[in-house]
Amino acid sequence: MCPIDWSVNQEKSNGYAVAVGLVMTLSVGVKAAAVLIFTGVVAPLVGLGLKRVTGGWDAYGGGAFAILRDQPARKGAAPQSTDPAIQAAEVRQMLEAKAARREERGEPALDVEAESARLLAAAAEHAPAAHDDELRSEVRQLVIARNERRRRAGLEPLDVEAETERQLAELNG
Repeated sequence: MCPIDWSVNQEKSNGYAVAVGLVMTLSVGVKAAAVLIFTGVVAPLVGLGLKRVTGGWDAYGGGAFAILRDQPARKGAAPQSTDPAIQAAEVRQMLEAKAARREERGEPALDVEAESARLLAAAAEHAPAAHDDELRSEVRQLVIARNERRRRAGLEPLDVEAETERQLAELNG
């Protein structure tokens, strides 16, 4: 008897790198169920996981040069004060531009000095108080609570009014 030559008797390849017998044996319903499970369960779970890891749309467009760090002004917060010299220079610059536009249109000239003095005087008249009463009372309540903790710890309590003023001044910068 002759030995069998295995090189001749090997199974014929179907051209695929992997056996496709399993895929071919699955019915259309099973394949459809697998697609639905993937798109309805697995894909959303992956999306939620990535959103939780990366921060989602909150971080979109962020980076070293993004302007995402600017926080909006707090409601009820005192407006930031500007240097009066800078404010006067900006008012004067805008009034000079307004006067130039009026002259180009053929309208009467605008007295920049008088208008600037009027606007700056009106702004100084209506300047808001440094801190509103609500903020002052809130800081005062925090100081009183701190004094209670100091008393329980056996420390000397702080002067409430002086500490309130100090914290408000620190807040102002």
